Formats: sequence, structure tokens, C-alpha cells
Amino acid sequence: MKKLQDRVVVLTGAASGIGRALSLCLARDGCDLALVDVDEDGLKETSKKIHLHNRRATIHVVDVSRKELMAKLPDDVLDRHGEVHILINNAGVSLAGRFEDISLEDFEWIVGINFWGMIYGCKFFLPHLRKADEAHIVNVASDFGLFGLPTKTGYCATKFAMRGFSEALRAELYESNIGLTCIYPCAVNTQIVKMGRAADQDKKDLEANFLESRSLPPERVAERIVKGIRRNSARVLIGLDTRMIDWATRISPSLTSALIARYQSRVPFL
Repeated sequence: MKKLQDRVVVLTGAASGIGRALSLCLARDGCDLALVDVDEDGLKETSKKIHLHNRRATIHVVDVSRKELMAKLPDDVLDRHGEVHILINNAGVSLAGRFEDISLEDFEWIVGINFWGMIYGCKFFLPHLRKADEAHIVNVASDFGLFGLPTKTGYCATKFAMRGFSEALRAELYESNIGLTCIYPCAVNTQIVKMGRAADQDKKDLEANFLESRSLPPERVAERIVKGIRRNSARVLIGLDTRMIDWATRISPSLTSALIARYQSRVPFL
């Protein structure tokens, strides 16, 4: 996009983590925001921080996995902002555990939020984005959308699906007024694991501690996402781990898969 000043951004998962950091980054660049999440208190806190930058923020308490609520969201945003230019599908949850130990209900839960939430966002906002002079869609995936990791079948499934969908939709939107960027961050210091679901609570705690001590700050990820929007990048790989994984899976996918399978015994939370 040529400019961000005075653009209206719809951002899901805005109550904390990458969503909050990204909302503040966009507010500093002159955007107004429609903040979407199920955590109303978190949204209020994000909104307060945005107002410090003299930008407008509205709160929309919506579960992105519910089609009927997402179908109503564009009208609510347009009633309060008048237009929309950028959609960022950032809402996401974590699910860990070996496939045999995960219930179908938990699998449906993560697919509903991580995948269907993105689909609903794109489906219901796309007609309105077409009306803008220029517009953009951002889908926040993961490095787990580049390779499969043991105990992450549900999470990887949703992020691989997000990757394929984003690449196909970007091609469909080629030469339109709408750009599309898919984001692949490595481990980020957020509450996604702590607030997620897992078959083994002890391993979940170990993974949450890992994220707190050895991961990127969400502010750094937010800055890279905004650069991706400005450049209309097809994809943004964030973190050395992500770039190495991308390279390895391209050079030798079979060897990479075998090494990951063997490596799992050295990682206490896998």
C-alpha cells in the first residue's frame, strides 16, 4: 500500500500478543482500528494504548469461529468507521499433543478459530475491500505452516491450510486493488501456548516457559508485518529459525522430516 495514514484496519486477535503490538504499530503510522477478539478486557486495554497515539479504536467482541457473528462484523465496522482498507486475520490458538491423545472436539476447536476464522474474515470483508482505492489482507500463519512438527498436528494443519489458501487467493487478486501477505513468524513471546489446549499439562508448561525465555518480542514481529503490507510482499519470513526451515524443506524435504522426527526426543515439551 502506498500509504497507511488514515486507513481503517480490522484486526482480529487484538487483545494481546502480536495483535496488540501490531495495533500500536499501525496506530503510530496513522491508522484507525477495529479491534476484534473474545477478550473484552484485553481489547479495552489495547484501545486505551491506541488512543494515546490520537487514533480511533473501536471494540468488537466476536468469536471468529462463529459464522453468524463474523457475517455481521463488516456492517458493524462500517457503521462506526465508514470504510475499511486492511484486514488482518491474526486470531489464533494453540493445541499440543500426539494426534491419538487429542479429542476431535479439540481438533474442531482449533480449526474453527485458526482456519475458519480467516476464511470468514476474507469472505465477508472482501466485497468491502474492493471498494477501497487500495486495500490489503494479512494472514498470520506460522513457521509451522512450513514444516510438520510432532505433537502439533492440529496447529500445523491449520497453518498449512492458511498458507495454501493465501497463495491461491493472492493469485486470484492479482492486478486488483487488493494485496495479500502471509506471515510466517518463528516462536514469539505471547500467551498463545499458556492460553491454549494440550494433552499434557506439564509439557504445556514447559513450552510456555520456552516461549518466555527464547522467542521474539511481538513488537519486532509487528514491525515486519507492517513492512510487508507496505511492500505487498507475498510472504514474510520472520526469524532465523523460520528462514532456515524454509531453506531446509526446499532443499531436502525428506531429510528435514527425518531429522525433525529424531530431534523430538531432545525437546522436553514434544
